[in-house]
Amino acid sequence: MIPLHDPEHALRPTAIALGSFDGLHRGHRRVINAVTEVLPVAQPPLVPTVVSFWPHPREVLHGETRLRLDLPEEKLELLQPLGIQQLVLVPFTRALSALTPERFVQEVLAERLQARRIAVGTNFRFGVDRSGDVADLARIGAALGIEVRVLPMLWDGPERVSSSRIRRSLAAGDIDEAGRLLERPYRFSGPVVRGRGLGRQLGWPTANLAVDGRKFLPMEGVYAALAWRDGEDGAIAAVMNLGPQPTVDPLAPSAVEVHLLERNLDLAGSRLTVEPLRLLRRQQAFGSLEALSRQIRRDADQALQECDSRGGPSSQPPPA
Repeated sequence: MIPLHDPEHALRPTAIALGSFDGLHRGHRRVINAVTEVLPVAQPPLVPTVVSFWPHPREVLHGETRLRLDLPEEKLELLQPLGIQQLVLVPFTRALSALTPERFVQEVLAERLQARRIAVGTNFRFGVDRSGDVADLARIGAALGIEVRVLPMLWDGPERVSSSRIRRSLAAGDIDEAGRLLERPYRFSGPVVRGRGLGRQLGWPTANLAVDGRKFLPMEGVYAALAWRDGEDGAIAAVMNLGPQPTVDPLAPSAVEVHLLERNLDLAGSRLTVEPLRLLRRQQAFGSLEALSRQIRRDADQALQECDSRGGPSSQPPPA
């Protein structure tokens, strides 16, 4: 796997794709290609690098919570096949936000990362109060001997392809549209933690996942899904409940519960990766546990049909 670095430990000199790249959708990959396809001859050679800020600037400056489509560790696996050799996270602080555009390029990109090429999208802003734009970046870069490439936004129908658009699709439970925009399956993972065992009492044992709280999750509801246990390539058909438990314990916090279909595995201590396939229904309260159990049976049958319609679990690739 490619390394994750802070600026002090990055490999240099660099060719940098600069931005958040959350989701690594088609528009992001266009920018990344600009630093991997043909690099200038240099000694030592330029290291194709993605540079992002962590945490998100709005978290530091405005106290907003910014959930991510891809956490840094997930992004490493997605960047490697694109020809990127390292991911560098620049710690975003108030001191960094106060740098003028000129000082940011000079101190962070030119001096600390020894950038020789920089690629950004047309909407890139930087420096104090986001005062710098791509024209400023090109001007400052030229004075420092840095080649700057600005890539246009990628449009899909009436809207551009964007991380916000993908989040909207997931928030609406439209998994197919999110996957289409990403051009890959949307997935998340977490260790299996001990639950209260109520699913087992109902005859539907579930694996309770502790998903990183910084990860963006889709609309609450019941989903047909695929699941992988770490270290194993084969996918397993599953039904997933995402959210609270209105029948069992309406006051309990939201949870990610995965029931593996037609498999009985001891998942204690395991880590699962889950790929939701389709939203089967929104959550609802039932009058009894027996009624809930009957509905789960219907959910499980639908989930199996959904999995079979896509070629079955064995045809699905393991997580990227």
